[in-house]
Amino acid sequence: MPESVSTGVPEVRGLLTVFLECRSTLMRLVGRIVNRHDVDDILQEAFTRSYEAAGKMTIRNPRAFLLRTAANLALNHASRAGTRLTDSMEDLPLSSVNEQWVAESPEAQFDANQRFVVFCRAVGSLPPQCRQVFVLKKVYGMSQKEIAEQLGIAQSTVEKHIAKGLVACRKYMESCESSPEGGASASE
Repeated sequence: MPESVSTGVPEVRGLLTVFLECRSTLMRLVGRIVNRHDVDDILQEAFTRSYEAAGKMTIRNPRAFLLRTAANLALNHASRAGTRLTDSMEDLPLSSVNEQWVAESPEAQFDANQRFVVFCRAVGSLPPQCRQVFVLKKVYGMSQKEIAEQLGIAQSTVEKHIAKGLVACRKYMESCESSPEGGASASE
């Protein structure tokens, strides 16, 4: 494939040039959405997908196309983070799982799963930057300082977003528990 970049279609060469020119912008964009350790992988995937698309169609604005592709990949990655977190819990040996959890009835497990779904909806309802900070703290376990550095915001702003996220999620969950439909109306 590298040979086709140097000798191939002008759109593909232009895409590589644009990618190299806006790499730092792409890194900042993706870094605001996902953990800093995932940025390079997402950028590589964004370039690969854009490169494949450029071979099949004409891309009128390669910079915008790269930015949109990278942002979409980062958002998809961040939204799957909660799923990966819960999936990894299934890999734990039974000895590390609380005995009460193992002994719970199917109804209790169903209720716990329902509460988790409502919690995910609550997190999804947060404003974008608040949600991003909240997920970085609660899912990725990053410190407030790390989040502030990654997003380029003050630590006090990070703290406010976390507090706002906690309050909003609690209110959302409480409203779902008090509704007769068990949360269906609050999410729709």
